[in-house]
Amino acid sequence: MLQNVIIGQYYPAESPLHKMDSRSKLIAAFVYLFIVFLANNWLTYGILTVFTVFTITASKVPMRFLYKGLKPILILVVFTMLLHIFLTKEGDLLYKAGWLEIYEGGVKQGIFIAMRLLLLVMMTSLLTLTTTPIDITDGLEHLLGPLKKWKLPVHEFALMMSISLRFIPTLLQETEKIMKAQMARGADFTTGSLKERAKAFVPLLVPLFVSSFKRAEELALAMEARGYRGGEGRTRLRALEWNKRDSIAIVLLALLTIFLILLRS
Repeated sequence: MLQNVIIGQYYPAESPLHKMDSRSKLIAAFVYLFIVFLANNWLTYGILTVFTVFTITASKVPMRFLYKGLKPILILVVFTMLLHIFLTKEGDLLYKAGWLEIYEGGVKQGIFIAMRLLLLVMMTSLLTLTTTPIDITDGLEHLLGPLKKWKLPVHEFALMMSISLRFIPTLLQETEKIMKAQMARGADFTTGSLKERAKAFVPLLVPLFVSSFKRAEELALAMEARGYRGGEGRTRLRALEWNKRDSIAIVLLALLTIFLILLRS
């Protein structure tokens, strides 16, 4: 399952999304997080789904690669959907067997919530899949630039976010390596009671924390050895450039927002 986590990974490809400015992609992802909650009927969710599929196709990221990243959250999505189906008592009664009652509103609400979660994960994953950590750092620093007037450490915050995203795959690989080593020594992470499983994870967490702190110290020493002193006076190898495709993407997102507002129930 750890191999299926795609958050923080970058998928190299020659696509319009890869060539977009990181600032436009950050703005689009942030706006999408809000407008996805505007959908509340079949038509609006259909429009969101078409827009998402179109964006994924334009990114040239294989659908099977995205599906691999959705596997770890499918259990949460199915559980949330079933929770709404069995507990929401709205609309016409569709099925009844003893204490079990399924209503039309519960089925519709469960499907909508599941679609919302899937759309959010797919679109937010595209941000890291089509943008390198360096570009994310530069984009965040530019967007948060006005906050420098209040003496906020914008560069350090952007760098911290970028490093966190970059090291998610690394920590997952480290976790899998430690799990295999512990399983070779007789550890069992899949059977037993909840208390026994929690105890089995202790030998996993201790070396993982030690390895994480060691990796953080090595990174800090490497940055210091290369003369890193924060964002003041720092130059960049590549300058961010807002192109026509970035403006078109923002306009399309604005049109999508207007359609969702007008077509809401």
